[in-house]
Amino acid sequence: MRLQPQSFSMAILLTALVSVAPLSTDMYLPALPAIGRDLQADAGMVQLTLSAYLIGFAGGQLILGPLSDRFGRRPVLLAGLMIFVISSIACLLASNITMLLVARLFQAVGACAGTAISRAVVRDIHGVKDAARMLAHMGTAMATAPLIAPLIGGHLTASYGWQANFVVLAGIGALMLVLSVIALPETHTQPDPLALSVRRMARNYSTLLKNATFRDFTLSNAFGFAGLFGFISSSSFILIDGLGMRPETFGFAFAVVVLGYMSGTQVSVRLLKNRSLEYVVGLGGRIALVAGIAGLLTVWLAPPSVFAVIVPIFCYNISFGIIMPNTMAGGIGPFPHMAGTASALMGFVQMALAAFSGALVGHLYDGTALPMMAVIAVTGTLAWLFAQRVARRGDPSA
Repeated sequence: MRLQPQSFSMAILLTALVSVAPLSTDMYLPALPAIGRDLQADAGMVQLTLSAYLIGFAGGQLILGPLSDRFGRRPVLLAGLMIFVISSIACLLASNITMLLVARLFQAVGACAGTAISRAVVRDIHGVKDAARMLAHMGTAMATAPLIAPLIGGHLTASYGWQANFVVLAGIGALMLVLSVIALPETHTQPDPLALSVRRMARNYSTLLKNATFRDFTLSNAFGFAGLFGFISSSSFILIDGLGMRPETFGFAFAVVVLGYMSGTQVSVRLLKNRSLEYVVGLGGRIALVAGIAGLLTVWLAPPSVFAVIVPIFCYNISFGIIMPNTMAGGIGPFPHMAGTASALMGFVQMALAAFSGALVGHLYDGTALPMMAVIAVTGTLAWLFAQRVARRGDPSA
């Protein structure tokens, strides 16, 4: 039985589909040191499994977005979920770090279908401001995934080994595939027959990139996420190897950070009732700036501790919870005729910058949190810069 597009059940399904990506990123974080030992790879190489995932996620969106504009959201999503299940099985069978890197690349291509296409579906169903509220509510619920994923991953790793994480991910992907086959309706009722034309794709992407509003929304979102991913990619090495946390308890520290994101999305929902979307993005940018610089000063001047790492990241994550849903809705909203393409391009830029941030933190990693916080201070400043451009465009007197 297919769900009604604006039903509560539809919102739950879309949230679950979007959650596949953070589960794939966060569940195996406590296992990264164990993967390095088992596959005889150093910390930098193991962190590349996260960057490889983001590269696949970014590139996959550029393909799947136009495909969904041409053939509809449903068939492209189902194909992506099939790729996700197969590549998750390949991850658990990997016998060396190169095999795991390749499998993670393809796993990301499958996972990005759930994210990019679900956002396009939201735009198919809702207007710009309603889409922002919907994405914020979805973001709050979606944050449950990274809230519990490291807890589950830590126990799976301690009890059954790192491969168990990918067994669970393959099962989740299979469940999402079955539910989508049964319940997901097609929301793109007027497919564009020329969406896959090279000339049309080039023109669409050119139109988006030339639009100053789209660029500012996209870059504010992307730099905000790049800072967060700098933490994600290095958190297990800093907290487990550097500060002595056990894999089983790592998830609790990570959960505190996720609560920051959930708090930010709820602040966003409340502010949108009587404030403009641009004002809310500007506020998120200011928090990112302050949290990034304060975090750098804290780990530089204070004695090394879990507290000194987690508190600034918690505050930084509040900013991203405010920035993300509003920049996504603001960037995609003016382009309903190519929502899939706009969502894909925003996702590509977001993931490409995050992959660079993760690789940079891995390259600079020296056993302390200082390189990570330095990168976050820079990305927070850049997120603030573009968020203020958004805010001034919405209110020139801001």
